[in-house]
Amino acid sequence: MSTAETADATPEIEVSETAAEQALDLLDGEGMDTDIAGLRLFVQQGGCAGLSYGMRFDGEPEPDDEVYEHHELRVFVDPASMNYIGGSQLDFEGGLQGAGFHVENPNVVSECGCGESFRT
Repeated sequence: MSTAETADATPEIEVSETAAEQALDLLDGEGMDTDIAGLRLFVQQGGCAGLSYGMRFDGEPEPDDEVYEHHELRVFVDPASMNYIGGSQLDFEGGLQGAGFHVENPNVVSECGCGESFRT
């Protein structure tokens, strides 16, 4: 189940169970309270296509953040980033090329060759 702390027509962020488990393990390893703390997903300028994703752990959401909860993981997204990533799904992938979090963003019109940056 997910909850957004603000009523908005922007499509919400989804999180796969695998991504939630990985993030919760990392949060726990950092000694953070998973009932309050969460994963911040944001968009920043950079990369060869113009925008890139950023992630970090925050102890609590900012007052204007959208807050989603999936599989017991809280995800914080600031309003400016929601303009670019609303409707996205966060997943965790493993494989020969390395493991990591991946954002599947329906708003992307092009990505750079390495997949690290995008344009909407």
